[in-house]
Amino acid sequence: MIDPVTALSVAANAFGTVKRMVAAGREIEDTLTQVGRFYGAVSDLAEHKRQAENPPLFKKIIASKSVNEEAMEIYARQKKSQAMERELRELLMFQFGENGYKELVELRRSIQAQREKTIYLQERKRKAFFWNTVQISGILVLGFAIYKVFSFILGVSDGNG
Repeated sequence: MIDPVTALSVAANAFGTVKRMVAAGREIEDTLTQVGRFYGAVSDLAEHKRQAENPPLFKKIIASKSVNEEAMEIYARQKKSQAMERELRELLMFQFGENGYKELVELRRSIQAQREKTIYLQERKRKAFFWNTVQISGILVLGFAIYKVFSFILGVSDGNG
């Protein structure tokens, strides 16, 4: 999975390539690789949105962006990708008709489900492991610091310090 800025760039690039190829008279079948890149990037954008809506605890605490800034970025990317999807849908409907477009949508859903199971699930597990490790490490360091402070206080009050 790529970052959201790169995903939007890939989607826009693939979309522009499809439009140029169709405008140049190429058959839409020749552009299906670019259509696949576009939908892959749109899928990555949707996953980034899902992750932004449910960040880990420490990421919430140390986030460098404000909530409003992050929400506006997600909203802008979402609207841009929706506009490109609408226009691409019109191109595909014109070329293949409604049945052909429905076949493509079904294929896209099955690929997206497979991608969800493999790529995104693994990514979520990796991130969860990382953030859980950070949280456990923080708790251990804090616990050790509290132990040392109490040991020092008790050592001084006993006259052993």
